[in-house]
Amino acid sequence: CHVADGELREFGSSWRSDCNDCTCSMSGITCCSSYARPVGYNEEECVSIFNKETCTYEVVEKADHSKACEVQGWM
Repeated sequence: CHVADGELREFGSSWRSDCNDCTCSMSGITCCSSYARPVGYNEEECVSIFNKETCTYEVVEKADHSKACEVQGWM
């Protein structure tokens, strides 16, 4: 498989790129997000913040980012 950055990948190989898990097969490259998005939280009082280094979301109060908010689920 020929990856967008010019690198060649072997069939059956897997890698993570920009928080996406990718695989190379005979039919081509498939990628899907490696993280879950928060759903069911108070969007008026809270904000979700994505960390590109850990590929995770944190949901915190808008007024005080040191306080976590309750999240009902992840998708």
